[in-house]
Amino acid sequence: MRFQYDSIGDRFVESKTTAAFSAADTHTLLGALDALGGVRGLDTLDLACGYGYNTRLLARGGARRAVGVDISEEMIRLARAHGVIGGNGVGALEAAVGAVRPAGGAASGAAAEGTGTAPAGAASTGGASTGGASIEGASIEYLVADAAKLPQMGPFDLATAVYLFNHATDRSSLHAMFRSIRANLRDGGRLLAIVPNAGAFPHVDWSPYGVRIVDRVQEGDAPLLKAQFLTQPPADFEFREWAHADFAEAAVEAGFSTVGWQPSRTPPADGVRDEAYWTAYRAWPISSLMTCTA
Repeated sequence: MRFQYDSIGDRFVESKTTAAFSAADTHTLLGALDALGGVRGLDTLDLACGYGYNTRLLARGGARRAVGVDISEEMIRLARAHGVIGGNGVGALEAAVGAVRPAGGAASGAAAEGTGTAPAGAASTGGASTGGASIEGASIEYLVADAAKLPQMGPFDLATAVYLFNHATDRSSLHAMFRSIRANLRDGGRLLAIVPNAGAFPHVDWSPYGVRIVDRVQEGDAPLLKAQFLTQPPADFEFREWAHADFAEAAVEAGFSTVGWQPSRTPPADGVRDEAYWTAYRAWPISSLMTCTA
């Protein structure tokens, strides 16, 4: 079965390395990982990993094990092809988020975005395709799998999920994703998830930040949003407009002991994206950070 990110391919990489909303998401995750004390020595799982940007950052941050999972075979192919961190795409994104990476902290390479940037990797197919590599001694693996049907790969200390849960097609699938992740986390393990904020369309235009919502269709358990990454040419994709309460309900049902929320953080202003630009974004950001404790 072919999924939307199989078709988007390299345009997803382009969006991740240029879109302002992606830079904000990365800045948000890096800050959260810093607050947790970094990832050195941890076993980490990067869900909806896309072309492996976050997976490689986790590895470079000192994770003992970094496993990237995506439902798209094309995304996993790109992840393996990118190989060692430090290529032009990663460098461009690090510059965009103004990342500071002190030795030993999360910012020395901890996670950022996965399929990150915009929605990626949910749907179905239980296939498994693995591949290994290493960065500074860390073990890196990539797996093609459905987040709602993960094999037992853990236990992990930390899971990241950037724009994963909004691809759950119905409530049953959403709850299955959270249960599958919880089953792969140690007690006390953390889940950090970037999730979209509901209710913006048609009141807010996110085009200046790299993504456009073009339609909202009422159907099923959650409205279907039709959108575009504003690459050249634009890349069409779809995702579900779940409420944050739906995510929290699924997390609690899956056995997570705490659920919290943090607002999106934005990178420092610069000559291209000044403070007025980021102030407008913070007034109605694309995403929020969901934090859960197993």
